[in-house]
Amino acid sequence: MKKFRIVPSVTEYAEFADFAKEEGLGSNDLILTNEYIFHPVISDLNLGCQTVFQEKFGGGEPTDVMVDAILDELREKKYNKIIAVGGGTIIDIAKVLAVAEPQDSVDDLYEKMQTGLEKHHPLIIVPTTCGTGSEVTNISIINRTTKGVKQGIVSESMFADEAALIPGMLMSLPYGVFATSSIDAMVHAVESYLSPNACALSEMFSTEALHLLLENWQKAVAAEEKDAWKKYAMEFLRASNFAGIAFGHAGCAAVHAMAYPLGGVHHIPHGQANQLMFADVMRKYAVKKPVGKLEMLQRIISTELSVPTGKALDSLYKLMDSVMMKDPLREHGVTEEELPVFAKSVVDTQQRLLGNNYVELSEGELLEIYKAAF
Repeated sequence: MKKFRIVPSVTEYAEFADFAKEEGLGSNDLILTNEYIFHPVISDLNLGCQTVFQEKFGGGEPTDVMVDAILDELREKKYNKIIAVGGGTIIDIAKVLAVAEPQDSVDDLYEKMQTGLEKHHPLIIVPTTCGTGSEVTNISIINRTTKGVKQGIVSESMFADEAALIPGMLMSLPYGVFATSSIDAMVHAVESYLSPNACALSEMFSTEALHLLLENWQKAVAAEEKDAWKKYAMEFLRASNFAGIAFGHAGCAAVHAMAYPLGGVHHIPHGQANQLMFADVMRKYAVKKPVGKLEMLQRIISTELSVPTGKALDSLYKLMDSVMMKDPLREHGVTEEELPVFAKSVVDTQQRLLGNNYVELSEGELLEIYKAAF
C-alpha cells in the first residue's frame, strides 16, 4: 500500500522580497536560477546570497553534461540552503544538488539511488512557471546523453523542505512558456486521475487542478489578450502545485513516456511534447476501455466546459489548441522511420511510467499512437 502524503510545506507570498525576508536569506545560502530571473527581481534586494546561473552551463532541459558541470563548479563552495528559483530545469537540477556529495557525478547518483540517497542541503523551491509541479515531487528527470534516454533520479531525500508559490515571479514569463507549462500541468492532472495508483485524496487534487486550469484557460482565451492569463497567475500556480501533489502520489503515464523521446531527440519543450501525444493517447484509451474511470473524467470535463459528456474530450482538445496549437509530429522534425524506434525505446526505458497507464499498451499500440500523431 502506498500512503498519501505531502512532504514539503507549501507557502504563498505575493512577491520574492516577502519570501526572502521571511526566510532570512543571506551569504550562507545558494540561489540556483537564471540570470533573466535574477535581474532585477532578486539582485535589487542585495541579499548577499551565492548564485549559480544555469545558462552558464547549457540551455534547455537538464542533461548529465550540464549537471556535471554545475557539480564541478560547486565542489569547493560552502553553503547551507539551496534556493531553486526557476522552471522545471532549475528545479530538477536543484534536487540533484541537494543530495550530491562534493565528489559525485550524475552517473554516481543513479548508482547510489539503488541503495539510497541522502540529503546534504535543505532545499526551498520557488517555481517560476505554472506547469511542472516539481516543487512537491521527489524526482529529477535528466537527459542521459551518453545513453540517449531521459531517466528519473528518485529518492525520498529529494523532496524539497518548502515550496513557495509567488505569483509575482510569473509576470515576466513569455506566453509560450506559460502555454507549454500549463498544458504540462493539465496532463499531470489527467494522468494522475486515470492512474490505477490514484486514491480518493490524489483524485481530489487532480480534480481541483483541472477545475483551476480549465476555468482560467477559458477566461484567458475569452479575453483575447496575450497576457490575460497573468490575472490568474496564482490560480495557475496552485493548479500546477495540486497536479504535482496528485502525480507525486499516482504517477504519470503513457503521455509522458511517449513525450520523452521527442524531447530527448528533437528537443521539443516538455509541455509541448506532452500536448503532441495527449489526444492520441486518450483516443486509444477510449477505444480500449471507454467505460470506467475515463467516463468519470469526461463527466468532470463536461461540467467544467459546459458541454455534453460525449463531447468533453474533443472540447478539451479544442481548448488546448486555443492555448497552444497542436501540430503533427512531422512538423517538428520527427521522421516516420523514427516512430518504431521511439515505441521500442518507451517499452525498454519507461516501464516506471507505463505501469501507471489507464490500460495496458503494447509496443504495437504505442507505435499506432505515434503514427496517429505523426
